[in-house]
Amino acid sequence: MEKIHVLVGWSGKNFGASVDDERIGGVVAVTAKTYEDLQSKMREALEFHVEGVVEDGMDIPSWLVAGDYELEWELELSAMIRICEAYTSMTAIARAAGMDARQLSHYANGLKRPRPQQRQRVIDGIHKIGRSLLMV
Repeated sequence: MEKIHVLVGWSGKNFGASVDDERIGGVVAVTAKTYEDLQSKMREALEFHVEGVVEDGMDIPSWLVAGDYELEWELELSAMIRICEAYTSMTAIARAAGMDARQLSHYANGLKRPRPQQRQRVIDGIHKIGRSLLMV
């Protein structure tokens, strides 16, 4: 089974996702208010895109036409934080990550891109919260 990479970000008040893979014969992009809706819309948009590419007579891999693929989701930090907001607050994430809440807000709003070490601190903080919740 092939994997198709989907990049997920946050912009304004919506999640955005895109697939830019030469194997699919173009680019597919969607937006949605929730991550769950975004995942559903991306699957539908990709299927619609494949149908159109086939109708246009473009040559694409048979596995793509047959739907023999899975989507591999990569979350930008902004999207990751926004997903976690359904279960905790940005203040709690910042506290668990040992960073300033304003800095985390800049990452969540896409105003700043974190260095890899900062990104990992946020992820570790989210995991810390998750482990704490599992102990309940």
